[in-house]
Amino acid sequence: MSFFLDPGSWELASFVVTTLALPFAIFLFLHQQRKERDAEDEEAYQLLQNAYNDFLKIVLDNPDLQLRSATTRRDLSDEQRERALIIFEMLIALFERAYIVSYEPDLRGLPLRRWHSWDDYMREWCRREDFYYLLPQLLRGEDEDFASYIRAIAEEERADKLLNIGHRE
Repeated sequence: MSFFLDPGSWELASFVVTTLALPFAIFLFLHQQRKERDAEDEEAYQLLQNAYNDFLKIVLDNPDLQLRSATTRRDLSDEQRERALIIFEMLIALFERAYIVSYEPDLRGLPLRRWHSWDDYMREWCRREDFYYLLPQLLRGEDEDFASYIRAIAEEERADKLLNIGHRE
């Protein structure tokens, strides 16, 4: 009982808490915050991936538009062109959401690997002639940073495509 009454014991206990327990508690708190943030990032990524998979189901439900083929159909009816435009608008909205939720200029590690899959999707669609030529219309009113990003991708893909065509001839 004298331990509790002795001021030196309290000073020693205070020193132990200050030098050991407090930094350990701060470390645990920060570690837990990091785990929660990582779990939230993973959940956001999964939700976006699920949304892209749902989008692909819509593409599959419209085989007459041939949106997954390498060549663009030029003989679409007015109704088919309208459906294709709506599907492209849905895709742009999804890409914009992915950009806003997932992209930062200095990504590293897992977030960068996740972003590369979205960048690949965007590049794949920007290689389509119909999508490329509709981009100015599709990007009206969209987030300006996202619009700049996807325009740059579209121009890179277009230049690569033209370069490859020139090398074949």
